[in-house]
Order: sequence, then structure tokens, then C-alpha cells
Amino acid sequence: MTSRPEGRVRRRVTTQRTSSARPAAPRATTPDDRFFRHLVSSMRNGVLAIHRDGTIALVNDEAYRIFAVARTAHDVGRPVGDVFRDRPELLRVLPAAFELSTLPNRAELRLKDLDRVIGYTLSLVRDDDGRAIGAVLFFKDLTQVEQLEERERLRDRLASLGEMAAGIAHELKNPLAGIEVMAGLLRRQVPASPDAQSLLADIMSEAKLANEIVVDMLEFVRPIRLQVERIELHDIVHQAVAQAQVHVARGDIAVRLDLQAGLPPIEGDHTQLCQLLINLVTNAFEAMDGRGHVTISATAADVEPDPEFASADAPPATPSVVIEVVDDGPGIPDDLRDRIFNPFFTTKTTGSGLGLPIVRKIVDAHEGRIDLTSEPGQGTRFRITLPVSSGASWFK
Repeated sequence: MTSRPEGRVRRRVTTQRTSSARPAAPRATTPDDRFFRHLVSSMRNGVLAIHRDGTIALVNDEAYRIFAVARTAHDVGRPVGDVFRDRPELLRVLPAAFELSTLPNRAELRLKDLDRVIGYTLSLVRDDDGRAIGAVLFFKDLTQVEQLEERERLRDRLASLGEMAAGIAHELKNPLAGIEVMAGLLRRQVPASPDAQSLLADIMSEAKLANEIVVDMLEFVRPIRLQVERIELHDIVHQAVAQAQVHVARGDIAVRLDLQAGLPPIEGDHTQLCQLLINLVTNAFEAMDGRGHVTISATAADVEPDPEFASADAPPATPSVVIEVVDDGPGIPDDLRDRIFNPFFTTKTTGSGLGLPIVRKIVDAHEGRIDLTSEPGQGTRFRITLPVSSGASWFK
């Protein structure tokens, strides 16, 4: 009689162990929508997602900033073409995601009116069955990165050109001076021959022009050592306009100065900054062929650091002065716009092609920035941003 209870107890124990070994049913989890909203809004890259019908599903603050579009409370759900109607470059890329067999990765998009370069990746959003229900654009403002790369490329070109140009210039300078002197002596010996006088005058003029090109070449390849002092920009602008008229006939060109009152003095080299403005104003005079308008403006500004480069202890903004030289001349063709800062490139019949490269070199030496905006038939705008305080003393 004692064996039965023992058997029952063992069976109960066995059944209880078997029941405890069963895996627990997984609990259903729901994503925290607030977390994902905060994640997207906190990203330092721009994010823009659309549904298959072209309406906006998601857009973060960085996207609004990069594309310079004002946020409204009802953007989500609206057609992307309505919200970003001023960005045709974007509207050509994003809706095309549903038609492309291979989506671009690490591609670039140029916003001409904002003078920005955007690096982006385009992806499709698929549901559980693999159907494309939307598209998302991840992007970053690469303008400063591209500018830094362009500066490095320019400095590499200057390094290779520098030694060669300096050697050639030194070899040519003395023979050119000799030609000019000997032509002048010969001219005195044939005062009665008008034809000889005319030919010798042309020789002296061409030798002088060649010598000026050699001097510009030497000036370009020579490192800039800044003589830093506190400078009032009002004085430099007036001086540059007066000296530009000595280099090029002003004709009927109207010059307007729009200089903000109370501009802070900047730390820089008076001679170099004056040369910078002389080159830009001279370039504008030559482009307009004696008729048009040139506006030179200067304003104070606080330049915000790029989020990708700013450190935690960096100042929020750099006090700067923005100088603009604007003309209503013929403008610069699209195919030439990227080449005008190249050494020895010129579209003029005369000239060394070193005026604008020297301008850029001076801006770099002052730790500044130069931007160009131009459209054929609509004039040209050079925008120079210079920090009020600069630690630069050498152009490297």
C-alpha cells in the first residue's frame, strides 16, 4: 500500500518539472515613438522622408536649416513639392527614388542660390512584404569640407608652380629690363625717323608689360608675411577705389559705397587688404567696359561655426566683417566659374591671370573666406568674410 503514494508523488514531481521547463511566451513590445522622434530631431545630419504618394512623412530641424526653408506646423502630410518648392534640385532627386534601379550613395547636390554643396544618401523604405512605401534622404552640408579641400588643392598647385615660376621670373627680369633700356637708347639715336620711333616705342611698351607680368608672378609665388595692425575698413575702401581708377579708366561706371556705421576695426595687413580690394574693383571696371554700376558694401556679422567642426568649448560665433563687391556686368559663364581662381587663367586679351588668385591668397592669409555668385547677364558678386581678430601671420 505504501508504493502507490510514492509513485503518485514521483509522477507529480515529474509533471511539475516538465511544466516549468516550457519557454515563456514573448511579450509584445511597442516602439517608443517619442524616442525615435527625439533621435531624428537630434541628428546632426538632415533627414527627409516621403510616402509613396509624395507627401512628407518626416523632416528634422537640420533639413530645414540646410535647405533654408521655414518650418510650419503642418508640413508633415503635405506634398514635398509644396514645402520645398524653392529647392528644384531636391525635387528632382527625391521623387525619382521610386524609379531608379540603383539608388545613389554618397552623391553630391549643389544648391546654386545658397552656394552650398550637399552630400546625400537615398534609400527606399519597405514594408514587411518588401514593397516600397516611401523614400528617405540622409544628407550633410559639405560646403566647408569642399572649401577646405579646394584650399589644399590650391596650395598643392602653388607649391609646384612656385619654384618653377620664381626661377623663370628671375631669369626673365634682367633681360626684359635690358631690352627696355636699349630700346630707349636706340630711340634717342634716330630722332628723325618716325617709323623707327613708333617701332621702338612699341618694343618698350611690350617689354614693360612683360616685366609687369614677371613682377606679378614673383609677388604671387612669394609667401605673404602679414604686417598685422588695427585697420579701419572705411579708409581701405576709399583708398582702393581711388587707386583702381588709376589702373583702369572708370568711364561712366557709377560706384556706390554702402559701409555700415560703427564697423569694428579688424586686425590685418593694410597693404594686402587694400591690394585685395583694388584687384576686385579693377576686375569689375574691366568687366563692364566703361558702363554700369559697382556697389561696395561692408557690414559686421557673427559667423556661426559649422556643427561638424565646432568643439564643445568653442565660442558660439566669430565676430567678422563681410565685404561685398557687386557689379551689374555680363557675369561669368558657368563653365568658367570654377576656373577663375586658377593661377594664370584669364579671359582678357592682356593680363597675367593672377589678379583673382592673389585675392584668394590674401583672404586665406587673413583666415577669411571668399565666395563668388555670378550668372551670365546678371552681374557678379564677390563676398569676402574676414574675422575681426586674426592669428594669421604667414601664408603657408
